[in-house]
Amino acid sequence: MNEVSIVGAVLIGILAGWIAEQVTGRDHGLVTNLVVGIIGAFLGAVIANALNIGFAGFWGSLIVSTVGAIVLLAIVGMVRGRRAL
Repeated sequence: MNEVSIVGAVLIGILAGWIAEQVTGRDHGLVTNLVVGIIGAFLGAVIANALNIGFAGFWGSLIVSTVGAIVLLAIVGMVRGRRAL
């Protein structure tokens, strides 16, 4: 998450986790959304860098984190035998 403070990173993590939760039809709590969002941020950054996609600031970080969180929940769903999306 380039150019984002720690408070911004936490806010982005919560929002990304919540958006991913809504997209995948899951029901998590605030802490789980934060964890999913933060792990999703790292996963999304790896994906964005692999695809050579630049991102910066709040909105870029939110989009990349949300995509990463959705991918994370899809992977967890496949491993646990739940529907992916």
